[in-house]
Amino acid sequence: MTDENNQVAGNATQSRIAGLLKGLECTVTEATDGMALVLIAPELIHPVCELLLREGGFESNTFVTAVDHGVASEQRFEMVYQFISMEHTERVRVRAMTTGDDPEVATITDLWPGTAFSERECFDMFGVRFSGHENLRRILMPEGFDHHPLRKDFPHIGIEPDRLYQKWDQDRRAAFAEKEARK
Repeated sequence: MTDENNQVAGNATQSRIAGLLKGLECTVTEATDGMALVLIAPELIHPVCELLLREGGFESNTFVTAVDHGVASEQRFEMVYQFISMEHTERVRVRAMTTGDDPEVATITDLWPGTAFSERECFDMFGVRFSGHENLRRILMPEGFDHHPLRKDFPHIGIEPDRLYQKWDQDRRAAFAEKEARK
């Protein structure tokens, strides 16, 4: 497909999505990579996503993540969602800016159950809470870890000494020694 054909297809996707979201306060534009991009307020995440699924045919959520713009930013966290429609062979990205150091947005796991792991990872790494998520807990870091490693205010040298990993290592070594002693 030529660049001109991609441009026409992108404009058609933008027009179709703009029609779906008519009446909602959002901006439909083109991202730098040519994908249709919807800019919304955080409180519109669930309603917009529901329309994209039910009316737009975007049957798959490909990812949910966040971008931390730093503690000095008034709108610190940018929520980023991406969806694909096999029926229409289209992709769309949805972005919403949040305020504060403890962002919370609505979950979309009721629409796309597979999104649960992306939301858990986003919670774990950035500290974004997803209201309505039935199993929002750590997925990569240990429970009780007090930090979110992908935040801009996380120390570049890491957290040392890390009491949780040291305790885990001690427990693991003790269990191994006990098992060896029983042999």
